[in-house]
Amino acid sequence: MTSLDPAHIVGTGGAIGALCRHFVSERVDADEFPIGTFTVNVAGSFVLGLLTFLSIDNQLALLLGTGACGSFTTFSSFSFETFRLWETGERLRATVNAFGNLAGAGIAIAVAWGVVQLLG
Repeated sequence: MTSLDPAHIVGTGGAIGALCRHFVSERVDADEFPIGTFTVNVAGSFVLGLLTFLSIDNQLALLLGTGACGSFTTFSSFSFETFRLWETGERLRATVNAFGNLAGAGIAIAVAWGVVQLLG
């Protein structure tokens, strides 16, 4: 098998993930609550969990895990949106956003593990 440059693999995956993130955000974002960021973080955690627990090939892990999931999910937007909600007095929404993203991502990873165990 031909070995490709890891930077090209990650970059290609990153482009795919960024386009998918843009698509999701356009469809589900709301002004009152950053549901788009929540959606991509939970979905991306599930996919990355699947990829990890399935022990995929290193090049595929770079493409889909590091590249696609890395650019699809977003810690920076999550942090900024949570801070912005808090700063504007939306303390409950900020708290729900913070705990929701963290709990949702953790649950998604646990579900991915369960799926792999069922397939296994």
